[in-house]
Amino acid sequence: MVKKSTNNQMVWSWLAVSRILVGLIFLWAYFDKLFGLGFATVAEKAWVNGGSPTSGFLSNVQGPFADFFNALAGNVVTDVLFMAGLLGIGVALTLGIAVRLGVVSGITMLILMWLASFPLENNPVIDDHVVYVALLMVIAFGLPNQCFSFKKQWQSLPTVKKHSWLW
Repeated sequence: MVKKSTNNQMVWSWLAVSRILVGLIFLWAYFDKLFGLGFATVAEKAWVNGGSPTSGFLSNVQGPFADFFNALAGNVVTDVLFMAGLLGIGVALTLGIAVRLGVVSGITMLILMWLASFPLENNPVIDDHVVYVALLMVIAFGLPNQCFSFKKQWQSLPTVKKHSWLW
């Protein structure tokens, strides 16, 4: 018979693995858009080559929120905020630092991308953005028992001690 504490540790370990995997998804999107690795972004449209990381997606938005998202497409401020968000969320989740901020930022970004995707192609409500939002919420509930992270080192920093929202 497996002890209850062993089961709990297994749950926290899988939750940490999930947190890291979601973080790597955000980091991959960042590096692909930055360098044009040839998956979602070709090299000619890479941010380092003068491309806009938001213009391809946002300029093709259709549906009820098209005017709003089309207006954001290719804007320098939108590009910088989007790329900073991808990098920040990816680093926070992968390393287990500033996870609260990473989770809130990730959920916000995913909800905006979900709204931009309307109308959804295969399901009227649920797509991968909603699934990732749900997973980020589960990750947020596991913060007190977070493992495989630099949580202790991060939380020992003076600025982080003063501002618990940075946990």
